[in-house]
Amino acid sequence: MEHEEGEWHEIRVLDTRVQQGQAFALTEDVRALLLRSAPTVAISVAEAEEALATVESATALLRKIRERIREGSNRIGDALFRMHEFQDAGDLKGARQEMRHVLTVEVVPHYREIAEGELAKLNKLS
Repeated sequence: MEHEEGEWHEIRVLDTRVQQGQAFALTEDVRALLLRSAPTVAISVAEAEEALATVESATALLRKIRERIREGSNRIGDALFRMHEFQDAGDLKGARQEMRHVLTVEVVPHYREIAEGELAKLNKLS
């Protein structure tokens, strides 16, 4: 996960630079970063390789990766907050439902693992 998070940081930095108007150079390092990062957000290697054909499609891939990281992070963070509120109120059913909801919509494996782990902990409580 640490390696994944380091690469996600690189994706965030690169996307921020592109959004600020810096030229997007499709170097070998950038290609490798995108190819490594795509599967971590449930984008197939084949789809990523196809997107690396042009700067425009590679830019779209970069944005899609960043979007999945951001949306998944927000989704799991919000759900964890609500889960803890339910748990603190003694409502384990509501707490479990928060994690189940994440699992119905989340595609990013890292965030799914977090939700599955929290759900397993909650299931042990009752």
